Amino acid sequence: MKRFFLLAPLTLAACNLGPRHPQTAISLPPPVAESAIGPASGPAQRIEPGARVRADWWRAFGSDALDELVDRALRTNNDLASAEASLRQAREQSAVAAGSALPQVDASYQTQRLRASKTLANPLPDPNIYLYTLHTAQLTVSYPLDVFGQGRSRIASARAAAEVARYRLLAARNTVVANLVGAVITQASLAAQIDAARAGIESNADLLALLRRRQALGDIGAVDVAAQQTLLATAEGALPPLLRQREHQLGLIATLTGTAPGGAPPRLPTLADLKLPQRLPVALPSAIIDNRPDVRAAEAQMRGAAADVGTAIAARLPSFSLGATLGGQATRISDLFASGNPFWSLLGGVTQPLFHGGALRHQQRAAEAALDGAEAQYRSTAIQAFADVSDAMAGLKTDGDAVDAALRADEAATQNLRFSRRQLELGGVGTLGLLNASAAAAQASLQLIQAQSARLSDTIALFQALGGGVLSQSGEE
Repeated sequence: MKRFFLLAPLTLAACNLGPRHPQTAISLPPPVAESAIGPASGPAQRIEPGARVRADWWRAFGSDALDELVDRALRTNNDLASAEASLRQAREQSAVAAGSALPQVDASYQTQRLRASKTLANPLPDPNIYLYTLHTAQLTVSYPLDVFGQGRSRIASARAAAEVARYRLLAARNTVVANLVGAVITQASLAAQIDAARAGIESNADLLALLRRRQALGDIGAVDVAAQQTLLATAEGALPPLLRQREHQLGLIATLTGTAPGGAPPRLPTLADLKLPQRLPVALPSAIIDNRPDVRAAEAQMRGAAADVGTAIAARLPSFSLGATLGGQATRISDLFASGNPFWSLLGGVTQPLFHGGALRHQQRAAEAALDGAEAQYRSTAIQAFADVSDAMAGLKTDGDAVDAALRADEAATQNLRFSRRQLELGGVGTLGLLNASAAAAQASLQLIQAQSARLSDTIALFQALGGGVLSQSGEE
């Protein structure tokens, strides 16, 4: 029987209470088939199932200016700096939890100046000494026996929190890079739209001058001139919103790169400088879960919640502790450990919670509810990951058709406007036909620019949906 009690703590110490490896079932969508997106008017993109997204996926756009901006953002972005600090904090807290499970050793020294009362017993050998100095030095060792795994559960929870912080940092890196590349593409698109708007304003101003010359000759009336003035004013009114949107994107780029908006803008690529990535590596559904930092963070949070359940269960069970104290006490430092002055003590204790007003039971139920919530959040995050990939794929498959249609419309509208202007100069067409041709050309040009930039933006969305694979500064992925 004595042997049982000696071995029982060692046997129970190997046990952890609560769910150790929580798992939740997720229905996986079918893998994406290999295919090609090849519009007639642009470069083709090939979908490669099972291929891994490269960590520096933004370099596939072939712009040195874009690469410089991303590198700067990874070094100076303030949100990333905050996430990195949170990761360091979580790792240190994990080390604190691990250290608390080890034996604790403390050394102390204390000196007291005392005057004893003559009416009380004098602790010194010489009863005639009432004023003296007492020196005490001691070493204390304490060790909580983790019989039911409460300490190990706390360590597991702290380590899971550090993993959550790590994957959130990777997710933040992926988001910052995707937002920056998207802002650069949007800025380039707006710059192209601004150039097209200014070209449209110049063209309409030329037409207005032509109509005024014809009015002076008596070929047309004031109505035709007023209609062209309206069209010119409409074209001029479309420019300020584009300029405002471009300034907003420039401010966003500055913010993402850790600088204050309003200064000199960095070197930015134009829409023509950006190449469309031709290889689209699409991971298998199971690999998407492994690659997405937000899914991995939700998984780590679920494991941490399971460890918290074990901690709550162990809190309702007995706790065991061992302690020892060794020291010496004397009126002179040199006599601290002389014969008769050393002292020591050994302490073993067990505490069994008996009545806490139901707090411990409700604490366990709260931890179990938190675990249920973490499992649901994990399933929701994984499903959203599949939805993001599906949306990006759907966008890419339709972007090619949109570019084809926009290019045909732009070519036809440009040719129609050229013919209409020539006929107007020769007097063979009315101003109404010219106005319609001019408006259609401006709209077709804008539509083509937006379709081309949408194809680039949806490519970014696919890379981000697949997890990005952004490396940390230490090279850890």
